Amino acid sequence: MSAFRARDAASDPGHGSRRRAWAELLAGRVKRQKSGPEGEQKVRESAVRLLRSHLNLGDLVLEVEGPPHKQLCLSRLIDDDGPVAHTDLSSSLIGSALRDQAAQLGVPAAVLSSQVVASGLVRVCEADAGPPPKVLLTPDQRKKLSSLFEIAQKLLAQSMFSRLSFCQELRKVQNSLLLEAVWRLHVQNIVSLQELLESHADSQAMVAWLSRDLRLLCEQTEAPCQHADVARAMLADFVQMLVLRGFQKNVDGRGTVEPEWMSQVAVAVLDRMLASALEALAAGIQEGSIAHKAVSCWFGVFSGHVYRSIISTESPKRFFCHTLTQILTHKPVLKVSDAVQMQREWSFARTPPLLSGLYRRLFVILSPEELVGHLQEVLETQEVNWQHVLSCVSTLVICLPDAQQLVNGWVSRLLAHAFESGDLDSMVLAFLVARQAALEGPAAFPSYAAWFQATFGSTRGFHSCSKKALVFLFKFLSDLVPFEGPRYLQVHILHPPLVPSKYRALLTDYVALARTRLADLKVSIENMGLYEDLSSTGDVTEPHCQTSQDVEKAITVFEHTGKIPAAVLEASIFRRSYYLSHFLPALLTPRELPRVPDSRAALIESLRRADKIPPSLYSTYRQACSTVGEKKPEDVASRRELEPSCTEEPLGLLTTALQELRASVTDPTQHDALLAQMAVISERLHSALGLGEDDSDIEGAPVQLSVRAPKLQPWEQRVVDLLLTSFCQNLMAASSVAPPDRQGPWAAHFVRTLCRRRLLPALLSRLCQLLRHQGPSLSASHVVGLAALAVHLGESRSALPEVHVGPPTPARGLPVPELFDILLPCRTQESSALCLKFCTAAISYSLCKFSSQSRDILYSCLSPGLIKKFQFLVFRWFSETRDPPSWEDPASSPWRPLCLPSVDWQRAALCLWKQRTLRELLKQEGLHLTYRDWLQLELEIQPEVDSLSDTERQAFHQWAIHQHFLPAPSATGGCDGDLAVACTTLVDVLMDFCQSSRSYDHSENSDLVLGGCTGNRDIFSRLQEMAADLEQGPAPLGHAAPRGHFLFGVFCRRLQALARGWDVASRLQRQQELLMCKRILLGLPPSVLVGSPRLEQLAAPDCSDFFHLVNSELRNFSHDGALTHDITAHFFRGLLNACSRSRDPSLAADLTLTACQTQCPLLLTSALLWWPHLEPELHRRWRRCSQSPLPAELQRLQEAQHFAGSVLSPLAAPPAPGPAWLCAAALHFVIRRAGKESVRRELGQLDGQGEELLVFLFFFSLMGLLSSHLTPQAIGSLKALNVCAEVLGCLQRKRISWLLLFQLTETDASLGRTLLRLAPDHHIRLLPVAFYSLLSYFDEDALLQEDAFLHVAVNMYLKLVGLFVAGETGAVWTLAHSGDLQAQGDPVSLITNARLFLLQLIPRCPKRSFSDMAELLGVSADCDPEVRAALLSRRQAVLDPDLYQEPRLF
Repeated sequence: MSAFRARDAASDPGHGSRRRAWAELLAGRVKRQKSGPEGEQKVRESAVRLLRSHLNLGDLVLEVEGPPHKQLCLSRLIDDDGPVAHTDLSSSLIGSALRDQAAQLGVPAAVLSSQVVASGLVRVCEADAGPPPKVLLTPDQRKKLSSLFEIAQKLLAQSMFSRLSFCQELRKVQNSLLLEAVWRLHVQNIVSLQELLESHADSQAMVAWLSRDLRLLCEQTEAPCQHADVARAMLADFVQMLVLRGFQKNVDGRGTVEPEWMSQVAVAVLDRMLASALEALAAGIQEGSIAHKAVSCWFGVFSGHVYRSIISTESPKRFFCHTLTQILTHKPVLKVSDAVQMQREWSFARTPPLLSGLYRRLFVILSPEELVGHLQEVLETQEVNWQHVLSCVSTLVICLPDAQQLVNGWVSRLLAHAFESGDLDSMVLAFLVARQAALEGPAAFPSYAAWFQATFGSTRGFHSCSKKALVFLFKFLSDLVPFEGPRYLQVHILHPPLVPSKYRALLTDYVALARTRLADLKVSIENMGLYEDLSSTGDVTEPHCQTSQDVEKAITVFEHTGKIPAAVLEASIFRRSYYLSHFLPALLTPRELPRVPDSRAALIESLRRADKIPPSLYSTYRQACSTVGEKKPEDVASRRELEPSCTEEPLGLLTTALQELRASVTDPTQHDALLAQMAVISERLHSALGLGEDDSDIEGAPVQLSVRAPKLQPWEQRVVDLLLTSFCQNLMAASSVAPPDRQGPWAAHFVRTLCRRRLLPALLSRLCQLLRHQGPSLSASHVVGLAALAVHLGESRSALPEVHVGPPTPARGLPVPELFDILLPCRTQESSALCLKFCTAAISYSLCKFSSQSRDILYSCLSPGLIKKFQFLVFRWFSETRDPPSWEDPASSPWRPLCLPSVDWQRAALCLWKQRTLRELLKQEGLHLTYRDWLQLELEIQPEVDSLSDTERQAFHQWAIHQHFLPAPSATGGCDGDLAVACTTLVDVLMDFCQSSRSYDHSENSDLVLGGCTGNRDIFSRLQEMAADLEQGPAPLGHAAPRGHFLFGVFCRRLQALARGWDVASRLQRQQELLMCKRILLGLPPSVLVGSPRLEQLAAPDCSDFFHLVNSELRNFSHDGALTHDITAHFFRGLLNACSRSRDPSLAADLTLTACQTQCPLLLTSALLWWPHLEPELHRRWRRCSQSPLPAELQRLQEAQHFAGSVLSPLAAPPAPGPAWLCAAALHFVIRRAGKESVRRELGQLDGQGEELLVFLFFFSLMGLLSSHLTPQAIGSLKALNVCAEVLGCLQRKRISWLLLFQLTETDASLGRTLLRLAPDHHIRLLPVAFYSLLSYFDEDALLQEDAFLHVAVNMYLKLVGLFVAGETGAVWTLAHSGDLQAQGDPVSLITNARLFLLQLIPRCPKRSFSDMAELLGVSADCDPEVRAALLSRRQAVLDPDLYQEPRLF
């Protein structure tokens, strides 16, 4: 057409004037001719003949028409059938031309049209030919091909186009075709790719051509161009066709048989593409290069979206299996021995990311069981590339969720088969797979040491079934020795297989061989570090590197235990070479010694005292330390800055890896690559910390953490800060793109990487520093990031060790989530604000992250303590939350406010509070804030730095107690409306808090227990208010007697829960508890101790609860037969207040004090001790309630005090008022206050006063003697001994029996019960000490006349020996004054003197002294056989005197 137009233009006579169109010229001719049908027909025929004679079909089919106004509509002029026939090419110009030319050539029109179109296609493809080779069309080429293909489609529609002929024509010019042109033929349904391939006879040429063009397509797909989408679509279509043709069943969907050669061609093309990609990876292509992009593009075709158009998954599945087989068997040049030596280099982190990504894509379509089965089948039937096999195992272990169980089962089956059939291949494979899996850390698979010990370290192992199995195992291990790394040999030696004793020679031979190999490698078992990790498969560290770690670890253990670590002690005995040559020199590195000895100095001193440091070495160390201080400070500083294994290069690599992770986190399409990226970070983290490759065993010993002063090495802090900063930034960046539940698993994998065994302590220490000590300085993004980190640590809680925290918290194991309860106190306004922010962020993140999962994961991720603290602070800070929420914004997400550049924490907390999900969560048991929880948290508040004013705090307390918790049911942590229950819980929590605060803060001043425990003052005020409400409240219905005050029930329950014992720890614990009980009683009204009598009754106040507390508990911590002044005065205040409300106050007081004489005599003796201070207050209070004289019983106390005073005066003493024990107590206290060393004159004043008075006075003197031993602040022991001796002498002179004081029992209603209630149980147990302390003052002749003396003396001796054996006598001499009892000596001297006294006394005792000795003889057999023999001998002699008489011989 273009040529025709050119010729027409050239023949125009008016070339220089305006050129007329062809239509105008014809129109002119029409006007000049006669019009008529015949004329018009002749014109048309002439025009057609003219055009046909000059027509070029090749140019015609490539003609691309311009815009509509420039078109020359030939169809109207040439078509034979009028204007509507222009769409029918059979009668068009092209159709007519094709038919005419086909007729002239004698070929079918369809064949000719196919040749013409093929020729046109080649001309278009060659239009832009030239280097570099291309597979894509230019825009101009696409435009021309579009017109050509439109003509071909119309020819096809009219059956004027032969596909077969077209394919044959293209086969001839195959190398001239562009791949995009071939693809467009397929897309526009002209000729399918399958038809093109089937028409090609030379399959090898077809494979070569298609493989070459596909590689070029991959390169151009990744190149920056505007037609990348076209290239990707082309690649997807070609791959789909090849997969369908190569991997479908023999019969296709139409029931026809697929040619076998076609399948072979498709498979060959795919295999060649895979092989070229694997060879490129093996050659070490650089990232970003053209080859790297091409490989990445081809591996991308294994993504699932490429095969979405394939209805059945069988073909892709077979293709993936085939691909995996090709990878595993690609160039199998490595031997098993090479794999044993090199497999460490094939871990997941060191596998090229492109290859590991390909593995992950192949794993998607195969189930885990199918995958393992396929691996097993390939390994059993073909030669394999061990690098690809083991890197595939590593990827499987990392990427599959149940990989550990899967690999364990696989390895177990391999071992079972190996031992059953002696199959060495299965044995090798089992060990290689287990070791490869162990390289990926315990989060994926146990360490090799743990696996080997679990597999072969018990009788259940595969090797324990027979000798044949044992021989097979050790033969295999021995064959491995030349190729083994030292770490595996160390595992086999230190954790050997369990072998029966008769086969120990097998193990011995192997160990000898392994040791020889280690010696060749210059690795010594003896020089292994104390804390060296056998689970690490990295290179064995140099002794000096491991030694520095051992020293730091030993110092850390010593800090927390205060004892020399067991590993150090064991090394000093069993590994002396390492201990002396490496450990001690590292520990004794010269330095400038601190003024206050630090942990290192304390450990050195402990080792020196234990003779674990040679004196010469210690002397050299001290001398070197003395000279270190003279060196320049900069030298020391520069030496300290040198940190092992933490250079700038590894840290920079770690920083780069973390930055790359951020790009993956914010790109949803890169979530699949996160695992590979995390593996790279893990490897670079190990490099930065200088750790072994498998130093990731997070199980094992608990983490030791000092909350008060957490410590980190500078290089540890740099690494941890880098990781924490990266996590926080990644979280905020990811949250700006998607909410947590759509961010993928990156955060969980990141946290799992942080939980390495040696990194976790540093991480937790840094968190402690940030949250507990630097919390107010944290930004909002830091708080949000750390809160999310805490959530994921909770997610991994089952795999994390416990944390042992030091003061101010108990040294007990805590799960990691509960650690955050301690790190986030609520004491001050600043700490409460941080705690609220952290709890808000953590709960919001959890609810959003795990919204679609079960509640169980929320329980594991979040500590209940954090949830309760959130409720506590929301109630406390936001008064609007104290009412039930009336609405909820369903569209508001609690996470959304936390992602804003400026976080409004109040809005975020309130938004979270209104969430229905949270409200439902709080209904679960253990998560709802109970009354007890509220009290515990409120007690921590320090009022002076509280966010609430005093008035606001009191109003909050009133609301919380009386409106929120008091009416709430007990099932939800309330009090069921019972005020007594509220008071009981408050007292219980208050005592717990004060005890814990006292122990945590090491408070030595007991007076600060209530006043000094921050925050408890206001809560105690609430207790006082509620106790007053209870006392003033209405009486019970029916005027029934109350069951007792709630306080005594709390005290009794708590004291019963404590361990009873005479050891110091138990006594101190009970004493501490009683001190709290007493201080609470003193803080409440005195009426608590004394129940109020009814006005209409003459009954005495009910004091039974208090009497029971005194007799059972307070008595055991009384001093010298009396309670302290505060509790004594408190009781009498309560007594007089209660009596004042009675109808007859004097009678009520007399009845109560009379009951005291029998039920609680200790209260009366206490009153006598403190009478000088107590009497004025009693008179004042009594006059306030009554004008009558003091009650008779109070006057009795007054008279006893006056009698005691008169005894010490020069005047004659009046007769003693009754009872005698009361007067004796008053006299004893007066003598003690006077500090007299001799009481002979006073004893003379007691002549005629009665024997009981002296006996009771002797008892109180004995108690005073024991108190002087046990109580440092008591009267001197020598004075007390002199007083006892003089009273004893007076009794002996007057022939008054006093032995009954050492035979007291509860059954003695008159004497024993009273006296036993006046002395602590510990004093009663120590009576043997007092008895034999007076040994030198005994009148033996007088005592021999006492029938009970021998029984008492032996009984006291046996009890004294029992006390000595139990260690209770040590306290007597330890606490006594060092110079007062020199004459008495130590317990051994006392027992020796007592024993000698008995052995001398027994032969002199009369017959009547042995009447009741059977029980003592039975006891004495175990204590002192010699005393028992003397007793038996003397008893036999007195019972059968004839046997021991001399015989009469004459």
